[in-house]
Amino acid sequence: MLTLPAAAQHQTGRRLAWLDALRGIAAVVVVFEHALRPLLSEMESAVKAAFEPGWYGVMVFFLVSGYIVPASLERRGSIPAFWISRFFRLYPLFGVCVAGMALLAAVGWDAPHIWWSSRPVSLVLGHLTMMQNLLYVPNVVNVLWTLSYEMAFYLLLTAMFSLGVHRQSVAGALGFAAAAVLGAGVLPVALLSAGGSGRMLMVVLVVTGLLAVGLAAVLKGSAGMRYAGAVVIGVTVLGLLAVNQSYPGPWQGLLILATMFAGTVLYRAEQGEISWKQAGWVVLVPLAGVWLARDEFGVQTATVAAWMTFVAGMALRHRRMPRTLVWLGLVSYSIYVLHPLLLESVEPFWPEPLAVPLYARLAVLVGVMGLLLGASALTRRFVEVPAQRLGKRLISGSG
Repeated sequence: MLTLPAAAQHQTGRRLAWLDALRGIAAVVVVFEHALRPLLSEMESAVKAAFEPGWYGVMVFFLVSGYIVPASLERRGSIPAFWISRFFRLYPLFGVCVAGMALLAAVGWDAPHIWWSSRPVSLVLGHLTMMQNLLYVPNVVNVLWTLSYEMAFYLLLTAMFSLGVHRQSVAGALGFAAAAVLGAGVLPVALLSAGGSGRMLMVVLVVTGLLAVGLAAVLKGSAGMRYAGAVVIGVTVLGLLAVNQSYPGPWQGLLILATMFAGTVLYRAEQGEISWKQAGWVVLVPLAGVWLARDEFGVQTATVAAWMTFVAGMALRHRRMPRTLVWLGLVSYSIYVLHPLLLESVEPFWPEPLAVPLYARLAVLVGVMGLLLGASALTRRFVEVPAQRLGKRLISGSG
């Protein structure tokens, strides 16, 4: 397997530093969103009415994913290598996050959803597939819902790559945006999974089985089997996106996929694979988002700001990025999945935040951020990096 020399790797790292900087900004803004209720609740309504920081943060994350993840698949040209890389990128820290929340529940600092006692198989399988948010399964940690859309994107990329249509990114972005606009008022919510524990279990088992069979066919099957497996994956994921989203809602989920494909379009234009005139059509994606959020000004401003941030990052991509932002980007996944655990640990002690002096809450916020950055540095060093190295060794061995 081809390995870049050290100088080339350093140059590649610098070339993509702007993406790390964007991730760092997005992660900190998401933390601010989730810190409002337990620590700055008097500001929450006013802030979110003017600007939804959480929506801004995840939209920046999704634009970054759309820009870089398909490039990773196409550069390798190997679906098995792509999935090994994705597995060791996401699952180890995902496991740490889930274990941390289980610990909080065990000591009584957080209460798990009641379905964990009545529907354990559905909830465990839903999380193992990372499709829980599209299976009507409550997230064990609130921020994990976004990983379901990341996983849906990876699965759709796999299907498209197998079918040879992976370069149709403009069509993907506009198709999902159109589906969001046209289906916003008519798409059902949790059509498949709602209606009792037995029905949920059946849907989870069927979806898990279909995805497993589809991936096995794509990874190991003959040409005809790969084609069939790709169709199974695509139909399953599109079906869930169309009729089984409960949060954040049908149009938001479809717009998220449109946003990720739009990120891919911008990558293709930047690489010269398509013209900027062709890429210009993706301006319809944020416009669709603004129109769909016409009753939510904070979501509108967050959508516009996320796109402006990404475009500004692209414009500055050849400049040296601030080291602090780049480092925050490197640990952004840790920041993202660990910060709810620390904030959940604060809430039992301050059930009424407004009864606590503001200076004390600000001091705790500073302390939480310090602990979060320290914990993120540790999980980056001892969880993320070793896991990614193992993934690279497995890819090299399989090559």
